[in-house]
Amino acid sequence: MDLTPAQLAKYLDHTLLRPDATADDVASLAAEAVRLGTWSICVSPSMLPVAADLGEVKLAVVCGFPSGKHTPSVKAAEAREAVAHGADEVDMVIDVGLLRAGRLDDLTAEIARVKAEVPGVLKVIIESAKLSDDEIVSACQAAERAGADFVKTSTGFDPAGGASVHAVQLMAQTVGGQLGVKASGGIRDYATAIAMIEAGATRIGCSASAAILAGAAEK
Repeated sequence: MDLTPAQLAKYLDHTLLRPDATADDVASLAAEAVRLGTWSICVSPSMLPVAADLGEVKLAVVCGFPSGKHTPSVKAAEAREAVAHGADEVDMVIDVGLLRAGRLDDLTAEIARVKAEVPGVLKVIIESAKLSDDEIVSACQAAERAGADFVKTSTGFDPAGGASVHAVQLMAQTVGGQLGVKASGGIRDYATAIAMIEAGATRIGCSASAAILAGAAEK
């Protein structure tokens, strides 16, 4: 698969989630996203509202980030505030402990509670690198039952690692086109981004958007 820079840009959530990020950093991120034509920028909730003119670029905001060990009510409140401050999309981290303990009804309820606060797109981060295949399947099924719009591999902050082709393939197979699949964590070049898309990713989360699109321009 070969994509032009403009085609590939529409897969990208141009991301800045460093704890030390400033409002000026977000303004630079937004300007770069507009220049590159990415689908969105993805930032931390404390950076809202974003004052920069995003044009057609969407605003995505993380929730329960990065550990997921917040209560459902806190995640719901964080999502509600993000939407009130302009978020088009919310990327929530699940409580992976619920999944690993087999508490799938509680996991589904947590996701549904956040989705109730998000009229736009909700992406569900499952930290696939630390899960078994069966757990990945269960997490995707819970997200679908809860009404989420995407499943997402990783925060990019967990020591277990980020996206893998295998995880993306399994997630895409599980949701069967009913949900989008976002690959995130460790995607820094064109070849890796294309490999994830070929595996079934419909969105890519990355901070190296300029380098990835430069690779597309060289094809």
